Amino acid sequence: MSEYGGQQFVGIDLHRRRSVIVRTTEAGEALEAVRINNGVDSLAAVMARAGEAPEVVLEATYGWYWAVDALRAGGADVHLAHPLGVKMFELRRVKNDFRDATDLADLLRMGRLPQAWIAPPATRELRELVRHRAKLVALRSGCKCEVHAVLAKLGVQVPMSDLFGQRGLDLLALTLTSEAAGHNEAHSWFI
Repeated sequence: MSEYGGQQFVGIDLHRRRSVIVRTTEAGEALEAVRINNGVDSLAAVMARAGEAPEVVLEATYGWYWAVDALRAGGADVHLAHPLGVKMFELRRVKNDFRDATDLADLLRMGRLPQAWIAPPATRELRELVRHRAKLVALRSGCKCEVHAVLAKLGVQVPMSDLFGQRGLDLLALTLTSEAAGHNEAHSWFI
């Protein structure tokens, strides 16, 4: 059935290293089910057999950007399945990658696919910058909390509101020097 000339619906169960691609007809008949090693070339090779402007669906999971961009470059009409909307896959008795890809294609074919928005590349880049900054801020906050925790364990009172301002840094320097010298009275200078 690889010569099928009608509209094709393609479901992709995307994973980090390998993915499963299932091509179906408008009636839901399976044309092909393959497992590929992820890469633009291997994805394009399978999609070349899907005819012109196939309807393609993949779940919005880890690393979907490259696949969506490659599929669009190949002329596919790409849909992104919302992960919470396809949560019912977990309730199935038979759970495997081929079944997941087939079910995604069927949901798209029947018009029942819960879709997520595919952000354009510029928006994705901004999102990544914001996420990265948020992670760095959380890391910085965690480190500052650790410093506060160490001071609390040593019984050092912190009278200033900003431990990492000039007065706080002076306190930290004095605390470190006193601890290094074996003294535990680092905070007596401001009492």
